[in-house]
Amino acid sequence: MNESTTFSLENIGIKNANIHYQLSPGQLHDLTLQRREGNATSTGALAINTGKFSGRSPQDRFIVKDHITENEVWWGAVNIPFEAAKFDALYNKLTDYLSNKEIFVRDAAVCADPNYRLNVRVITETPWENLFAYNMFLRPTAQELAQFSPDWTLICAPSFQADPKTDGTRQENFAILNFSRKTIIIGGTAYTGEMKKGIFSALNFMLPVFKNTLPMHCSANVGEDGATAIFFGLSGTGKTTLSADPNRKLIGDDEHGWTSENTVFNFEGGCYAKVVNLSEENEPDIFNAIKRGALLENIVFKKGTNEVDYTDISITPNTRVSYPIEHINNVQPGSIGENPKNIFFLTADSFGILPPIAKLTPGQAAYHFISGYTAKIAGTEAGINEPQPNFSACFGAPFMPLHPTRYAEMLSQKMKDADVKVWLINTGWTGGPYGTGSRMKLKYTRAMITAALNGELDTVNYHNHAVFKMAIPKSCPNVPGEILNPRNTWEDKDLYDTKARELAQKFKANFIKFESFANDEILEGAPEV
Repeated sequence: MNESTTFSLENIGIKNANIHYQLSPGQLHDLTLQRREGNATSTGALAINTGKFSGRSPQDRFIVKDHITENEVWWGAVNIPFEAAKFDALYNKLTDYLSNKEIFVRDAAVCADPNYRLNVRVITETPWENLFAYNMFLRPTAQELAQFSPDWTLICAPSFQADPKTDGTRQENFAILNFSRKTIIIGGTAYTGEMKKGIFSALNFMLPVFKNTLPMHCSANVGEDGATAIFFGLSGTGKTTLSADPNRKLIGDDEHGWTSENTVFNFEGGCYAKVVNLSEENEPDIFNAIKRGALLENIVFKKGTNEVDYTDISITPNTRVSYPIEHINNVQPGSIGENPKNIFFLTADSFGILPPIAKLTPGQAAYHFISGYTAKIAGTEAGINEPQPNFSACFGAPFMPLHPTRYAEMLSQKMKDADVKVWLINTGWTGGPYGTGSRMKLKYTRAMITAALNGELDTVNYHNHAVFKMAIPKSCPNVPGEILNPRNTWEDKDLYDTKARELAQKFKANFIKFESFANDEILEGAPEV
């Protein structure tokens, strides 16, 4: 595409703008350097700083309450209603702001399965935001672009700030979804994750309501036998790392749909991975994907060089990289898989209570899916500066507009229909809580997942956890037997028992708001107190 074009946005209110349409990754990279908005790293990737916001701001994410959403959305602290008239006024201010300015437009798509695909027009204020959109969304062919018509529009302007007194926002930054206008507007924040999570939230509403398809905050890969594995988990629990397996083909690392035809498809065209403490030894696929075309966020260079210091989290622990999925060598053609056979619930348990691997009954699986327990990792959200226990329904409550039981019921039925095995994987702490114990070694987590996928845990002996009741294998290939039972890793066994009961109480207290919606099977999946 040419650097500039006569392409117009006047039909959506942006007038007389200097529009750069469908620029290549190389052009966007070079423009960012020319505008002094980023730096090139030693591997050729582009590094930028997102400024004040280096994570999402959930309290500033809104959904317009209208005839489509009023009786479907689970309104509350997560899904905050926004007046339609206020949206229209703020939209007009935003488009006026972008008029007569230099802006960047990308026509893209989401949902790898053609039967579910949505076209998205992305309008950004900077070239590097447009590079993020290139990396993360599906890239239409020239033929598809020739007849492109957007189903949704996403507008992102970091330097535009709202006025809370007149605009109805909480503060100057905002991310607002409008299902009637099929539009998402983002302002006051340069954190690119707001863009992808905005689209994810829209799909999490539309796919169950209109397509009978379960949207999932998960990664997925497929083995040589064609069996798909799904990895649920919040940021920092290992979705991207554990799904990048040299012996399996990657479908996607974060957002997927599970259809009524029993297929699993990627929403996106790229990966958005955390890079804190990244090393080639532990995560070679991600490490080698960070080359020209990749976009690094909020990293720090080693002094006097343009070599990234992945251990430096002085800007934020939420250092990130986006890259096209093709930067990974082992990718599933079409980003679609079939026959899901194993589901892994990933948690980073900061208390060191949960086992590194356990097999769940259908009732336990539904209970833990609705609970969505992990540790909220520092830096992933604004205002979170240290790990803390967190329950996030469906392992993605901030992006789930419907009531969590809607998603849980769909998942439970699909698990039964497909005869899926469900495993809990603790990628968090062992030998004690955060600050006392140590993080579970990645090589052991990989070995446990490999054993589960290969059926090597089908014939071993199990024992049930005294409090959480889940079945813990007594042995696992290539894993020291003493770490499989978390109680064995604590010096003070009585203290472990006390802390296990305390964590169980936290589960029970969190689940109270779901009890009236849960059946007996799910309730039996709760821990003993």
